[in-house]
Amino acid sequence: MKLQAALDTLTLEECLALLDHTKGAVDIAEVGTPFIIECGMEPVRAIKAAHPEIEVLADAKIMDAGEFEADKCFEAGADIVTVLGVSYDETIEGVVRSAKTHGGQVMVDMIGVMDLAARARELDKMGVDYICVHTAFDIQGTGQKDPLEDLKVVNAVIENAKAAVAGGVK
Repeated sequence: MKLQAALDTLTLEECLALLDHTKGAVDIAEVGTPFIIECGMEPVRAIKAAHPEIEVLADAKIMDAGEFEADKCFEAGADIVTVLGVSYDETIEGVVRSAKTHGGQVMVDMIGVMDLAARARELDKMGVDYICVHTAFDIQGTGQKDPLEDLKVVNAVIENAKAAVAGGVK
């Protein structure tokens, strides 16, 4: 099991200080979507340069132009890039091609996927590295989704990919 630290709303300086303070405990530093929207790929570059021993995940939530956008993330130093599970297969396949080119990994974010079991089976066959069940921030307080139940569904059907869980874990 790996511990992933989500870095969404801190400054770059605060993130670097946090990773210095937790050295040896964090396996994956996630440059969250809000951070990417605000700062682009600079946090990916800076975190990878400061902590080459930590895997850097660019939570780009790619939905289109899969190979092109993933290339940009991997070129900035990301080890893992996210793509949305509701994307077209061709988009996900493009992200997988980019990961193979750059020696990186693909995490599929299952946020918004209605049939987790069916889509997880399809994604597993596409050669993705991780399938991540994700309870959206906007519905975490509603009780509509249980991330651990969703994780059980995915774990029951995947054969090759690893499972991950994000959002709403209490």
